[in-house]
Amino acid sequence: MIEAVVFDIGNVLIEWQPERYYDATIGPEARRAMFAEVDLHGMNDVVDRGGDFKGTIYDTAERYPQWRNEIQLWYTNWIEMACPVISRSVRLMRALRAKEVPVFALTNFGIGSFAYARTQYDFLNEFDRAWVSGHMGLLKPDPLIYEAVEADCGLTPSTLLFADDRAENIAAAASRGWQVHHFTGPEGWAARLVAEGLLNEKEAE
Repeated sequence: MIEAVVFDIGNVLIEWQPERYYDATIGPEARRAMFAEVDLHGMNDVVDRGGDFKGTIYDTAERYPQWRNEIQLWYTNWIEMACPVISRSVRLMRALRAKEVPVFALTNFGIGSFAYARTQYDFLNEFDRAWVSGHMGLLKPDPLIYEAVEADCGLTPSTLLFADDRAENIAAAASRGWQVHHFTGPEGWAARLVAEGLLNEKEAE
């Protein structure tokens, strides 16, 4: 029996596609060159592990002066990368809460970036519990992050249903006994919630 539903945030509730943002901003050719030269996703991992949001990005920008302005956009225009909202996923989250199903978040997200995102997206304030990697000092798919969630919520792993867009994160949760859903779009997620008896077809629209 499912006792709580756990949502990832990036690419489950909010699209997170930095490459798409840079393609539109500086063009695909320049974007490919920059991403080949600068480990921007590694930089973001530092933030997601608890590194200072602005400081980590600006320090990286100073190490690559030829890309300084472009890298700084990761901070100054961050909300333009973390969009749009995946509206049906938000509706599903709220439908679960309306039925008094506990809804949690487990997300790789920085301390500063998550605090900012919560001012832009009201639904990020609606989880019954939210585990944010920056505060935990751990990143998915580290098994320790799932262990920490289990210890904190006190629920048996098999009673947790976890949706994430990354196969490695799903695999790590499944290895601990969680029930999992590889999120590839809200339609499949809605169908899974109906199949589990958590929502009916109308509630999952």
